[in-house]
Amino acid sequence: MPKEENRKSTIIKWVFGTLLVALIGIGGSFFGGTFYPNTWTVDKLQKQFQKQELNEVHLLGLEEPEFEYTDKATFLEATRRCVQYLNYTTDRLSRVPTSIIIAMAGVESGWGTSRFANEGNALFGVRTWDLKNVAHMKAKGNPDAVWGVKKYLTKCQSVKDMIEILNRHPAYEEFRAEREKQIDAGKWDYRALMVRMSAWSTNPEYAEIILQAIVDNKLP
Repeated sequence: MPKEENRKSTIIKWVFGTLLVALIGIGGSFFGGTFYPNTWTVDKLQKQFQKQELNEVHLLGLEEPEFEYTDKATFLEATRRCVQYLNYTTDRLSRVPTSIIIAMAGVESGWGTSRFANEGNALFGVRTWDLKNVAHMKAKGNPDAVWGVKKYLTKCQSVKDMIEILNRHPAYEEFRAEREKQIDAGKWDYRALMVRMSAWSTNPEYAEIILQAIVDNKLP
């Protein structure tokens, strides 16, 4: 019982601490920008806030979960747990719907059975052209290619990279704009999001494949 009370106390302190940091940040950004948000100040405060939030997550014992699975059902659950963990350290406006991530990870990796997934923890086949500095794997049928598929320390890190690409790459500006609208509306429209992610795959049917995977696997 005392352990549970200590945990509740920690969470309450974290919530109030987060609110206090946010209020101080807002005031500081306006003051630093002479009552207009100073971009440099806001960026700096956001990074400080994210770092503090990550530290709090670790203090609460929320570590990256093991990505273990033996079949399709356990792969779905492992991916869901990974996304849930990443959401703790991702701004609400920067999150990607869990169902889309799970469906894409499954389709791209053969539900965790591909060589890239097994040997390189790569669930999405993300390519890199920086072969000197980025760990990668070559496709067996194209060993002389100037690109490789990125390798990761864990499969959850592969999911994290996928989310970061959608959040920063210029090719997904329309996706981000549509996501913001849907967050404001309080309801996801997976089709509207997927059609704005056409740059992810050269397959013109990719959006339909992912949407069908969401339906077939009864993802929420």
